[in-house]
This record gives sequence, structure tokens and C-alpha cells, in this order.
Amino acid sequence: MIERTPVIVIGGGQAGLSVSYYLKQKRIKHIVLEQERIADSWRTKRWDNFCLVTPNWQCQLPNFPYTGSDPEGFMMKDEIVAYVEGFARSFDPPLREGVSVREVGRTRHGYVLETSRGPLLADQVVVAVGAYHRPIVPEGASEIPADVVQLHSSEYRNQEALPGGAVLVLGSGQSGCQIAEDLHRAGRKVHLCLGDAPRSPRKYRGKDVVAWLDELKYYDTPIDVHPDVDMVRHKTNHYLTGRDGGHEIDLRAFALEGMQLYGFLEGIAGENLSFAPDVKARLDAADRTYNGIRKLIDKYIADSAIDAPLEPAYVPPWQPLESPTSLNLKRAGITSVIWCIGYRHDFGFIKVPVFDERGYPRYQRGVTESLGLYFIGLPWLYTWGSGRFGGIAQDARYLCDQIAVVQARRQQAASRA
Repeated sequence: MIERTPVIVIGGGQAGLSVSYYLKQKRIKHIVLEQERIADSWRTKRWDNFCLVTPNWQCQLPNFPYTGSDPEGFMMKDEIVAYVEGFARSFDPPLREGVSVREVGRTRHGYVLETSRGPLLADQVVVAVGAYHRPIVPEGASEIPADVVQLHSSEYRNQEALPGGAVLVLGSGQSGCQIAEDLHRAGRKVHLCLGDAPRSPRKYRGKDVVAWLDELKYYDTPIDVHPDVDMVRHKTNHYLTGRDGGHEIDLRAFALEGMQLYGFLEGIAGENLSFAPDVKARLDAADRTYNGIRKLIDKYIADSAIDAPLEPAYVPPWQPLESPTSLNLKRAGITSVIWCIGYRHDFGFIKVPVFDERGYPRYQRGVTESLGLYFIGLPWLYTWGSGRFGGIAQDARYLCDQIAVVQARRQQAASRA
């Protein structure tokens, strides 16, 4: 007989565990399926020096806030894993590790899950697997000579694991900029290909920018009042870092120190790469966002009559005299290429018609049009914090309220029958 459970949660990261916490609070029977182990993506897809870019005080998993000695600091990778593990220990979720879900289908009475340990039945299903599933490496990467080591950012660990020589990092989002800095600090010659990521200040007028935006209630803004829902859910994150207590990343400063910047990658022909001549345009665009955040905080301080120290306007420390349009890997001594251009989502295992033309789930606050099927842990599911430690509790609590309503209706219908 196939095991049946009222609710199955797919994913044992912070999102799935948060749902489990509230389901236990409501005494709703459920199981959590994790294909590897708790917090696996934090363990296996981050480099050694990885750290959060939001302060530790924003780590607010359900009834498990950060209580360490450095609330203004930024947890390193191992500390993040320990935090998530500690959260799980705090309420003992009904977790089954090492169970992968291969397919989810709809039945007349709920859902059937085909797993690595056999089929399971559920009245309701919560998908908590995030949106970063398949590392993006362009087809042209196969044109690069075989003696050049190629990695995706999820595979990079440290500079010692790379062969000696210069490194080309492609992509200037958070991962690209932080990995480029990691290599630059280690004394490597770094070539960085720019993308369209904006940048953010770190500290401004006496406080971390995250603290100012928290006061501004920016993180509480719901998606349904955002002027561009589709853009904000899929845009590249601002680049900055929490490393060594947190600081800004200014690629212009890196250029002054010897890092070579390139515009958007246009083509690969063996060891020859070509780029758009748009280094200045991309740096200027990132700085417009940086300055825009500063102006937003300035306005808030002025409107609220807050006594905060003044800071001088940002003056670019470097301007590109030219924008190189070509690069020969061998002549530049480049022995490694690191692709930092993100991931593709892949929800193909869910055989329920709740997706748009791009294969992205359609929902309202994580609730889909298929009764009893939910998503959580996605960027801007409801607010900026939906995919982060700071906002996941709100989303999990809301979904569990919806789950409880559906379960009560099912029970009422069963009793009448």
C-alpha cells in the first residue's frame, strides 16, 4: 500500500524547514523530503570564503533569530550551515534525507510523488527547492581550448584549487564580483567580463544600508505594488560583500589595482574571445543604482529629521580610457575560466499545469491555481525577503494558514460523505 501523508514538503533548506516548523505548530501531519541533507546548497555550491551580504541580525528563521555575538557581522559559509542545522534541531522536523523527488503529478484526490524510494501520496504539496537549479554555461564554452580549466561559480572553492596563471571571470553579479575579489586578493591576475548587475553601498551615513532600507520598510513592500513584477523577480542582485566585516565592491578600484575589465561577452572562437565596447556604460549603469540608493536614504533622513553624519558624493576613482574588444587566452596567460552567469530554473519534474511560458510557476503569495500545490523560497515570492533568511518566516506562516484551511475543508467533506 502506498504511504499517504496530508502534506509533503519538497526541500530541506531554510524554506522547507520553515514550512515544517509552522505545520508542527498547527499539528498538521507532514514529511519533508530532502534529496541530499539539510542546507546542502550552502555546503556544496559556495566557495570557501563565501559569506552573507545581509547582516546577521536579519537571520530570522521561525522562533530562531540569530543570537550570536556579532549581529552586525556577516556569517561565513560554515556558520550558515550551523545556523540552519541549529534551527532544525530546535523543533525536530519529520525529515527524510537522501530522498529525491523525480515527478509530481495530480490525482483526483491530491498528488502522487515518484521518489527515489518509491511512490508517495499527499493531499497537499509544498515545493521548496528554490529557483537555482541548472548552472548556466553557454554553448560557446566548448570552443575554449581543453587545456583551459572551466568552472561554474558553484564549483569554485578557492584559488589554490586552480592551476597557476591568470583567471577570467565572466559575470559581475554577486558571485562574479566576490570570486573576482577573492582571486584578486590572493594575488592572481584577474580578467573580469561585466554583466548588467547593479551595485549597492555597504555603509552610508553611519549605518549599514540594509539597516536604512529596513527602517524605510523597503523589505516589507509586497510584490503586488511593485511597478515591474516580472523584472524584479528575475533581475540580477546588487553586488557588494559581507567579507571582513562588510564593504563595498567598486570595480573601478579593482581596475586601478590591475584587474582588467571587459564589456559584455559577444563571442568565443577557440582561444579568442570578443566583447562589446561598453565597459564605461556598464560601470556607469551600476553606479547610477549605487547613487540612487544613497539618494533614497538621504531623502528618508531629511524627511524624518534624523541626525546622521554627512558623506561626500561618490567620485569615480577611475575611468576607462578604452574598452577592449578582444582577448587571447593564451597570450594573456589565462589558465582558468569561471562562469558566474547564474542558473536556469527547472521545475520540469512537476507535471501540473501551473507554469508560464518560461516554465516559471504562477502563484499568488506562493499559492497556485492547483488546489493544494504551493511554492516557497523564490525571489520576491511576496516581498524582497522571500528568498532570504529575513522574510522566509512570513511566507511560511502564510502558506501554512492556507494549508490548514484546505485541510479543514477536506476533513469536513470527508465527514459529510
